[in-house]
Amino acid sequence: MSKSTNSGALTTLIFIFFFWGFVAASNDILIPVFKKALDLSQLQSQLISFAFYVAYTVGSLLYFGISAALRQDILNKIGYRNGLALGLIISAVGTLLFIPASDNESFILLISGLFIVGLGFSLQQIAANPLAIQMGDPSKGNMRLSLAGGVNNVGTTLGPVVVSFAIFGGVGSGTELELSSVKVPYMVLGGAFLLAALIFKYSSIPDRIDNGGDADEGAGSILETIKHPQVYLGMIAIFVYVGVEVATASNLPEFMKQKLGTQESDVAPYVSLFWASLMIGRWTSASGAFDLKESTKIKLSLLLPFIAFGIFAFVNVLSGQSIDQFYPYLLIVITLVAADAISEGKPARQLLIYSILGSVALIIGILSSGMISVLAFISVGLFCSTLWPCIFTLGIAGLGKNTNTASSLLIMMIMGGGFISLLQGALADDSVLGIQNSYVVGIGCFIYLAFFAWYIAKNLKKQGVSIDEPVEAGH
Repeated sequence: MSKSTNSGALTTLIFIFFFWGFVAASNDILIPVFKKALDLSQLQSQLISFAFYVAYTVGSLLYFGISAALRQDILNKIGYRNGLALGLIISAVGTLLFIPASDNESFILLISGLFIVGLGFSLQQIAANPLAIQMGDPSKGNMRLSLAGGVNNVGTTLGPVVVSFAIFGGVGSGTELELSSVKVPYMVLGGAFLLAALIFKYSSIPDRIDNGGDADEGAGSILETIKHPQVYLGMIAIFVYVGVEVATASNLPEFMKQKLGTQESDVAPYVSLFWASLMIGRWTSASGAFDLKESTKIKLSLLLPFIAFGIFAFVNVLSGQSIDQFYPYLLIVITLVAADAISEGKPARQLLIYSILGSVALIIGILSSGMISVLAFISVGLFCSTLWPCIFTLGIAGLGKNTNTASSLLIMMIMGGGFISLLQGALADDSVLGIQNSYVVGIGCFIYLAFFAWYIAKNLKKQGVSIDEPVEAGH
């Protein structure tokens, strides 16, 4: 008998995914603010994002080291609720550094604060992703992660708006922005982290996961864990997935500037739609996360993506932007809904189908022009939407006591977002490939992801691990 989903505990857990999206997207507001206030070069300003993403890698390495020193997996020792609470407290400490960073106009303190916030997020990610997969039928784990990812994208939608209003809302015309205005939103955020830590500490979230190993058994070593194909190939998959997602979005403004003559002030709704596309795709898949009637799931899978698009439209209309040019995009959304139905929520099949569609979208974007190419590149967000839960579900399948070690190895590879975007940026130079042809990097990423989906499905079957059919509790 498959496990039923603990809806109350799952709802509490996915609240933490909102924080990740809120902060990550808000960094895009901090970059121009500190660049102007501190007279930073473009390279220096990009260190804001780099410090945040590299913290995931450092956090994972620290997790390995401390677990080795303790001769026991950290989360198995202190419990998942304590692990989530500790991660939130670490992130809260990071937000406190924004006070001296603003008062002293210190760039070092700023990126140090973001780095510490990222360290806390690393521990939260290591705990939350396996929990979401295990809190119910493991065969639907990717759907629960899609649901959590949809909440994450609500954070990415609201974060920049809220932080921007908090920073610029009280600044009148002609008034010079003071860095002290940055303190308020991040002090509030730090308080929210501490409150959430208290909530998680006393929540009904499971303190341990049933991964097929002894709860008191030590964590598997890195060498023992990484020998599994789903782990080392999954690490590469996470690296290129985050890479193609971040690189596609970060190069879109420059593409529109060069090829369509779009001004920086007019590109915001297009970037907004890219990130909203991840919400659209994740909400589409999330309908299967709960134990509902099949007819209800079908209705939700048809309704939720258009509600998500409506949220995007509402936010942009509210900010005074026209969205008339985006209505044809709904045809691509319909394509996504059809692809989701064909995949039946099975992680390997969904990863394969979406990777193929992502490649096709990039090819169309490279070979076409005007709004067709823009919408094609934006649609990569749709086809990246559920890749994280699919890869993560496949990457930790059948690992027992090695689950947390594998989770931290996968989290470590989030750094691909920095490296792949830098690679595409280098190729985007007119003396190399040019901005439009540089998107071939993303095609290469999707080709690998399609290979991973095909190969690992066969390999897991040989191992006797089923991720496409309901499995017994504790499998």
